[in-house]
Amino acid sequence: MRACRGSLCPEVPRVLASGLVMLLLFSQVVLAAPPRVMKAAPDNGDRDIDPALKQLRIEFDQDMNPGGMSICGAQGLDITGKPRWANKRTLIVPVKLKPGQKVELSVNCPSAQNFKSAAGESAEIYPITFEVRKAGAKPAPPLPADEKREAVSRLRKAIDERYSYRDRLSIDWDARFDEFAPKLAAAKNWSEFARTTAELLSAAEDPHIWLTLGDQTIGTHQRQVEPNFNARLLPKLVPGWKLHNRAVATGRFEDGIGYVLIATWSIQDEADLQPAIDALREFADAPGIVLDVRANGGGSELLARKIAGCFLEKPTPYARNVIRDPALPGGFSKVFDRVVEPCEPAVKAPVAVLMGPKNMSSCESFLMMMAEAPRATLVGGPSYGSSGNPKPHELAEGLMVFLPSWKDMQLDGSLHEGNPLNPDVEVQASPADFASGDPVLERALELLRSAK
Repeated sequence: MRACRGSLCPEVPRVLASGLVMLLLFSQVVLAAPPRVMKAAPDNGDRDIDPALKQLRIEFDQDMNPGGMSICGAQGLDITGKPRWANKRTLIVPVKLKPGQKVELSVNCPSAQNFKSAAGESAEIYPITFEVRKAGAKPAPPLPADEKREAVSRLRKAIDERYSYRDRLSIDWDARFDEFAPKLAAAKNWSEFARTTAELLSAAEDPHIWLTLGDQTIGTHQRQVEPNFNARLLPKLVPGWKLHNRAVATGRFEDGIGYVLIATWSIQDEADLQPAIDALREFADAPGIVLDVRANGGGSELLARKIAGCFLEKPTPYARNVIRDPALPGGFSKVFDRVVEPCEPAVKAPVAVLMGPKNMSSCESFLMMMAEAPRATLVGGPSYGSSGNPKPHELAEGLMVFLPSWKDMQLDGSLHEGNPLNPDVEVQASPADFASGDPVLERALELLRSAK
């Protein structure tokens, strides 16, 4: 944890009750893993599906509770009967396909998660998109073996020469490629090849590795985090709540403390960030500001600088990195310092930055920037701990793999990947605590008000 330099930092207790520590450790051990979809037929990214197909098959990695299910979306698909469980792990959904249609659905989704394991854990969200063959069209020819071999060769070269975290987990990549060679050689089409490749790469446990096949995205690792906020409750807890767009919401408490939420740095139009900048200008001399980024999973680091710079008076280094380049000695560039410049409006108010486990990538860079702001205090829970600056590498026509291109580091030179950022003031709370309140927001307000 960084040295506590914000004006709101309380003393940190040195000793925790041993019984509580043991209870927390025990609960982590016995907690059941959420179920995952092992495969589906048709599966995500499939093309040239026979329009005469009568059922969708979904297979999970563990026994499921047959009492509930959530098939979300189902665009371009007619479900013709009641889904049934063929066994404890396999669901059969009777369907009617329309020739030439693109079908989109999801096994569970953020608003409905009734697919649960026998132990009661909700299944990971699994999107499925596939294309149905046009009426009268002939089946696509088999995928040429030489094209598959070339794609495997390109993948291996990219992993060896361009993947910046190739050796972080000490993966035996030779053994990994040998294990998956038969599956890749047997792939009937590029979608099956891409899914098998994603499975091969899943050993890296890296959310910054994914594949694209045409307009389809196929992930290799889905991070499991429990958010430390309740998005549905926030409009009730923040007076004057106003949702400006999908990225920014603002409000103001009765005592003048301002509230700014920035839900993402992945903003299509830079103008979407303007309501946050306008709010900071309005709150520049307020008794305090709550800057909430708990829902933010990253995006543009340059946009993040436009907000963090409002709290700094001079150019300030906040992070370091090296870039993977096989042409250089040691395979990496020199160390670069990343610097945030002061921006307008200049905010003098103390700020509590709300953070948590959903924060990763460019949002963690933002937290590093705010850690250098003299009047800022980070409040909440540890971040996720991942930053990759992924770059694309072509495997075949229309098939790309994205791999992290740098090693992100904190100012002391320590590797950021796999090492979460810690808040100045940690708020320990269970999901149940956010059902009717917000302990993180409450603690931030308490700190701001006590600093007056």
